[in-house]
Amino acid sequence: MKLKILDLFSGIGGFSLGLEATGHFETAAFCEIEPYCKQVLKKHWPTVPIFDDIRQLKGTDIGTIDIITGGYPCQPFSVAGKQKAEQDPRHHWPEYFRLIQELKPTWVIGENVSGHIKLGLDSVLEDLASEGYSTRTFSISASSIGANHKRERVWTVAYTKSISRNEHEIDREHGKTPVQEISGNRGSIPGKSTWWSSEPRVGRVAHGIPKRVDRLKSLGNAVVPHIPYYIGQAIIESYQ
Repeated sequence: MKLKILDLFSGIGGFSLGLEATGHFETAAFCEIEPYCKQVLKKHWPTVPIFDDIRQLKGTDIGTIDIITGGYPCQPFSVAGKQKAEQDPRHHWPEYFRLIQELKPTWVIGENVSGHIKLGLDSVLEDLASEGYSTRTFSISASSIGANHKRERVWTVAYTKSISRNEHEIDREHGKTPVQEISGNRGSIPGKSTWWSSEPRVGRVAHGIPKRVDRLKSLGNAVVPHIPYYIGQAIIESYQ
């Protein structure tokens, strides 16, 4: 049985692409507000529903899911912005958390910029703990899995057994939870680890290509699918 994903702030589908590549996940629904990104999602997942606005999305619209993913907007925490955190109108973690409360998934994966460590991450972890989730936070850069740019990001993986939506029997020695297993086995993502003084040029986007600006923006907002792939593999291994 495949684990069902609700992919929030979906962008061009990096979370779903990576998780589905493991062969053990399937996407139940997307939530994305940008028109161009929705066109990309419709092209590659033509049968998966796409909801527009997380503020209007209700748990009853989705049904039973096993995992919620999402890189909630980074502008409130990014050093490139004013770093207003919870005071920024683009701060959508509360809506993400509301859906966690309504849907009660077994797993939650979040992603954000490194500035989130100092601004807002403590509140996110406290919210998840209040609902019975064990959490681990990782700083993973795109270059650590071989990508051609640094792109350091903070990844949060949360798990709860008490409200598991599946019939998997998880037998852990020494009382370890799956999240602790992920922390122990996947503390460093395998691959090349290097650093550049500046970000490289984005390939495959040439002048004259239609919707070039939309493509660049989408790539800039996207996650590197390899990272959700490795996290998904660790999740599946935790059941074995």
